[in-house]
Amino acid sequence: MPVSTSDGLVQNRRTQIEANNRFQIDYCEHAISRTILPRKSRHLTRQLDEMMHVASISRADRVLEVGCGMGRFTLMLAERGVRVEGLDLSPGLLDRLRAHGGSQAGIPLHCADALEPPPALHDSYDVVLGFFVLHHLRDMNGAIEAMSRMLKPGGRLVLLDANGWNPLFYLQLLMMPGMTWQGDKGMAQMRPAVVFDAMRKAGLGRLALSRFGFLPAFVVDRPWGARLDLAMERLALPDVCHAFQVFSAQRPSAISRV
Repeated sequence: MPVSTSDGLVQNRRTQIEANNRFQIDYCEHAISRTILPRKSRHLTRQLDEMMHVASISRADRVLEVGCGMGRFTLMLAERGVRVEGLDLSPGLLDRLRAHGGSQAGIPLHCADALEPPPALHDSYDVVLGFFVLHHLRDMNGAIEAMSRMLKPGGRLVLLDANGWNPLFYLQLLMMPGMTWQGDKGMAQMRPAVVFDAMRKAGLGRLALSRFGFLPAFVVDRPWGARLDLAMERLALPDVCHAFQVFSAQRPSAISRV
């Protein structure tokens, strides 16, 4: 039987996603693996602090980090007493997370595509987090819809990523060893109009955005650099100057039936 136009479009989309997944696994496991190693720094701690503040995470919450990689944020969350689990497409990165302390911390890990999470994870989490993962995903609408399925009614989706309006990230692509346009071009889509549209299509509400930070990691990781970064936030600078942004949304609570 001939393949219908709609079937052909679905197959083409799946082929593109599978190709992107293969590329991203290789990109993260090799090209930029040194930049995503678990480590402690003022820069990463500030990002984690902002995420936890926006997500209002409590010790009672069951939390999933999508795109956890080698666990640089997963391990810090566990150290703070968060009941965190990790999901990543790459079995190699998950093995490295276990080697860096994930096994000792007892962190449950799931190897799966963020676009197709296991049905067992549906309706399971109070909070789903993503640190710099959204811009790596080929299908933003599909990914956010899939993440929303893993939330409990009333659960929160919180995604931290680069500010797509900030020109410094595009300069970083040119100067940072290993980074490529093919691997990180999704940064250009990290804009409120694009991300909020995907969240609305997924049926999420209470959309919010917060931005923070100005200076690169090698500056913020110095004591004076961290203080300067905070001082700059008190100035009335345009949003385009901020380096990072946190998108948040909430799955509607279940409607009680009489």
